[in-house]
Amino acid sequence: MDFDFTDEQLALRDAVRGLLATTYASIDGRRTATAKDPGFDEDMWRRLAELGVLELPFTEDAGPTEVAIVATEIGRVVSPEPFVEAIVLAGGLLHTAGADTSGVGDGSVLPAYAGGPGVTARETDGGWVLDGVKEPVLNGARADLLVVTADVDGSTAIFSTTGGAAAGYATFDGGRAARVTFDGTPAELLARDAAPLVERAEAEARVAYSHESIGLMETALSLTTEYLRTRKQFGVPLKTFQTLTHRSADMYISLELARSTALWATLVLQDGGDATDAASRAKLQVSKAGRHVGKEAIQLHGGIGVTMEYSVGHYTMRLTAIDHLLGDGRHHLARLAAKVGDHGVFEPLP
Repeated sequence: MDFDFTDEQLALRDAVRGLLATTYASIDGRRTATAKDPGFDEDMWRRLAELGVLELPFTEDAGPTEVAIVATEIGRVVSPEPFVEAIVLAGGLLHTAGADTSGVGDGSVLPAYAGGPGVTARETDGGWVLDGVKEPVLNGARADLLVVTADVDGSTAIFSTTGGAAAGYATFDGGRAARVTFDGTPAELLARDAAPLVERAEAEARVAYSHESIGLMETALSLTTEYLRTRKQFGVPLKTFQTLTHRSADMYISLELARSTALWATLVLQDGGDATDAASRAKLQVSKAGRHVGKEAIQLHGGIGVTMEYSVGHYTMRLTAIDHLLGDGRHHLARLAAKVGDHGVFEPLP
C-alpha cells in the first residue's frame, strides 16, 4: 500500500492549513467562535466552500484520502467547523441517496444528520410525514436541512426535511447539538430499505473522525513535548526527568499506531472494501490512543492543562467528544469481537 500523498493532495493540505491558520493560529480563535451560536465561524465556513473543500465528498476527482487530509487539518487546530458532521456524514448520505448536494458543496445549505432510532414515518395523501424525537442532533438548531433516518414498516428509510422543532444547546466541547421533535412533519423520501446506505455513510464518517483525532493528537503531543523542553523544575527542564520523556514517547507510539490504522481504513474505503469493519478497527484504535494522549497531555502539563485559557484541555475535550460519536471504543470492540467466529479456525503448530 502506498501511504504517500500526491502533489495535488499535498497542495490541498497546505491550502487548508493556511486558511485555518488565519483564524485558529491560537486557541483564542476557537474560544471566540464557540462562545456564540452556531458554535463555529460562519465566515470560515464560507471560505472553506470557496476553496472547494465542502464539495470534496461529492466530486469524482476526490475521495476518502482528500477527506482525511481536510479532517486532519481541522483537528490540528481544533477548528469547530462541522466538516465531518455536515459534509462527510449528512452530505455524504444525501449524495449516496441521489439527492442534490450542490447547495451543500457551495456552503449555502448546512445539513445535519438525525440518525439512530426514535422516529417513524408514515405516508399520507399529501406525502410523507415524520413523528418522534431525535437527540442529540449535532448542529440541529442551525441546520438548513435535516437528513433523518426513520422506521418504515420495520426497515430504515432516509428522509430530508426543513421542519421539526429544534431545541439547541451547547455541548461540553464547545459545539452545538439539539433535541429535534417531529410531529406530523412533512418530509421527502430519499431512499427506502436504506440500512446499507446509512451503514456506509456512518463508516465513512467514523474514518474521517479518526483522522480529525489524529490531527488533535499531533498537536496535543507537540504542545506537551514543547512544554517539557521549556518548563523548568528544580532549575532544570522537565525533559531532564527520564520518566516524563518515557511517557511522552509512549504518547508518540499511541499516535502512530492510530495513524497507521486510520490510513489503512482510508485505503480500504478508497478500494471499496469492507467499510464497516475497517471503520470499527480505526475507531477502536483511535479511541484508545485518544484517551491515552489526551490524559497524558493534561497530566504532563500539570494544573495549567485543565484551564480554559490554555489550549491542551480543548484538544482533550474534542478527543473525548469524538470518541463518543457513532460508537465509542467499547462499542466497536464488541462489534469486532462478535465477528471473530466468522473467521476460520486453525490448528496450533506442533
